[in-house]
Amino acid sequence: MRYFKHIRVLFFICLLLSGQRLLMAQGAEMVTDSTTKVVPNYKLLHGIFAAQSVLYLGTIYGLSKSWYKNPLTNFRVQDDTYEWLQMDKMGHVYTSYQIARHTAEIYKKTGISKKQMMIYGAISGVIFQTPIEILDGFSPDYGFSPGDMVANLTGSAIYLGQIALWDEIRIQPKFSFHFTSLASQRPNLLGSKPTERWLKDYNGQTYWYSGSPRSFFKHSNWPPWLCFSVGYGIQNMISADPKQSTELGYRPYRQYYFSLDIDLTKIKTKSKFVRTIAFLANSLKIPAPALQISKKGLDFRPLYF
Repeated sequence: MRYFKHIRVLFFICLLLSGQRLLMAQGAEMVTDSTTKVVPNYKLLHGIFAAQSVLYLGTIYGLSKSWYKNPLTNFRVQDDTYEWLQMDKMGHVYTSYQIARHTAEIYKKTGISKKQMMIYGAISGVIFQTPIEILDGFSPDYGFSPGDMVANLTGSAIYLGQIALWDEIRIQPKFSFHFTSLASQRPNLLGSKPTERWLKDYNGQTYWYSGSPRSFFKHSNWPPWLCFSVGYGIQNMISADPKQSTELGYRPYRQYYFSLDIDLTKIKTKSKFVRTIAFLANSLKIPAPALQISKKGLDFRPLYF
């Protein structure tokens, strides 16, 4: 259940980076020499490094004071891969990927090489979450989770691997959420307020991977912005342990989805502001018809989010 610390960190980081990106989208300039060759804007680059350092240290200090209420103890490892039917691990992958994507886009504005940009972004996706895992290892309430750490690395690898392999992002990890009645059964665990439920109620979360056929078949007539999307969710989990959920009268199961999506970054516009908003919103899956597959069979959802 530690994942919602990470998702809070993600949106805090993205909020700051988004504001930074909005400002640069309106007035960022590259330094050029007499031959019009792009030269990195080192002043901006150093400023970003400084801002990230302050954010990084502030996040760790804040968590150590507010989240870990009991005194830290000896470091220990705890295997939690069985919890939440791995839904929380999907969240770690998503968080790491989004941090990498946002920070890499910020670095892009400095004029550094594409290789440097993607490496800095991928490193950021891991470095912002690793201290949280280490603090968990010293916490008597949690413990270091190898599964969480692997998921963090996977999220950054999904970003870095696509850039290295295709020189572009073709498959976008995305997120959607809807409220469920299960939260009322255990509000302390699944959230009592709307602002808590979207973080804690895994039953309402869905993690998606969206991609356009046009990205793989460049000469096709398929619209580059129209994507197919595959999603993963869970149901009837009112405890982190599937066995405990069953003992409480619920039978947990996995859900798989197939739907359509839109890559907002592929919609052409001349407005830098609109492109920036599209970039930020592209982390969410749009509501659309979906086919749900589970142990209960097939179910068509006219509009699923």
